[in-house]
Amino acid sequence: MPAGPIRVVDHENPTVPQLPTLTSMRFFAALFVFLFHAAQQSPFSSGKASDVLTFAFGQGGWTGVGFFFILSGFVLTWSARPSDTMRRFWRRRFFKVYPNHLVTFAVALAVLVLLGQGWGGWKTLANLFLLQAWFPQLDVEISVNPVSWSLSCEMLFYLSFPLVLRLIDRIEAKRLWYWFGAAAALVCIMPVIAWSLPQRPLFPNSPTPASQWEFWFVYALPPVRMLDFVMGILLARIVQRGRWIGLGLVPATGLAAAAFLLSAQVSWTFGLTAVMAVPLGLLVAAGAHTDMTWGWSPLRGRTMVWLGNVSFGFYMVHYIALTEVRRVLGGQKQTWGLAGGIGFLLLTTATTLLGAWLLYRFVEGPAMRRWSRPRTHRNPAVTVHAARANGAAGTVPGGSAPEAAADHAALTPHHLPTIPATDERIRHARVQQRDGRANTCP
Repeated sequence: MPAGPIRVVDHENPTVPQLPTLTSMRFFAALFVFLFHAAQQSPFSSGKASDVLTFAFGQGGWTGVGFFFILSGFVLTWSARPSDTMRRFWRRRFFKVYPNHLVTFAVALAVLVLLGQGWGGWKTLANLFLLQAWFPQLDVEISVNPVSWSLSCEMLFYLSFPLVLRLIDRIEAKRLWYWFGAAAALVCIMPVIAWSLPQRPLFPNSPTPASQWEFWFVYALPPVRMLDFVMGILLARIVQRGRWIGLGLVPATGLAAAAFLLSAQVSWTFGLTAVMAVPLGLLVAAGAHTDMTWGWSPLRGRTMVWLGNVSFGFYMVHYIALTEVRRVLGGQKQTWGLAGGIGFLLLTTATTLLGAWLLYRFVEGPAMRRWSRPRTHRNPAVTVHAARANGAAGTVPGGSAPEAAADHAALTPHHLPTIPATDERIRHARVQQRDGRANTCP
């Protein structure tokens, strides 16, 4: 049964609620990917300590990336406006993603060349142009900066989003859950279809036997991962149209945690995506609904939102930090005792956070401000709420109003710049914003 009344019940409403809880969740997803790769390259000399790290985060990489894909569909839908054009949308997405990719690509390639590993030829070009996930060869998918393969999927998501959203918006609200169920079922069917693919070569070190073809098809192939993106779009419309089932943030987190444990117990290819897809989607929607209804959330503080804002940079930098900090401290095979291993993880976390902040401060933010919109469409800075109430595209730090909502899952109201209101609709929106902040924000 649909949940009770919420602040916005129709997606055409230009006043889009902000979602700080989802912003903060992004950092935890990036942290899970970081710890997943740390477990693969365990810094501990003790087998028991390595086993604990692997048990805790051995599924973290698959889970974190799946969360990002679902969240991407959700927040882009959440902030979509009928007045937007495909060209403006694609321009914003390009300048949100590509500058960070280009900088980390250059750093990773420079390291490879300095180590005498060469520049990689066509594989490197595939990575540069974010085409690597379309190739079934593992050494192509994870070339240069290995984590950038997911951006190859995101490129397809962005290119297809305007058309996909238009099609989904034709679905009656009462049928959205059926379509979500169909998308989830297709995610679960993909590992079965993958059984028909070549069984050689085997994927290295997989818990249960699986070929590189199976891994590529289930986990990396952009059209297959498009299903996660579509699930996010459907869930955004479900919440916006008042069809949410009322699942709270705490039980949704518990469900995701249980699925996380289960994903390590099933056949490996099923554990990559199928087990976690629905729980992650419900967690994203529950977080959004919690913010819409001003329910309790521990993730709205300034620090958590800041961590969420730098999470893209954190994701892009972390693999380089893990490998190169270890190389500086003694080489790729260097291990430590319990205290030393924990110290290494803390050091690489701090190094990654520093790199993430540098990207956010000097690459991502400036690129968005300078190039994400044509100069002729830049407006004086107003609040996001006020601009939307007036039918205009206001600006916040980091880009345009719809871009800020999509890229940050929206900042909390006290992060927004303000100017004196000159229009009655703007004044009304600002009064609503102040009232909401006084009653609900920490």
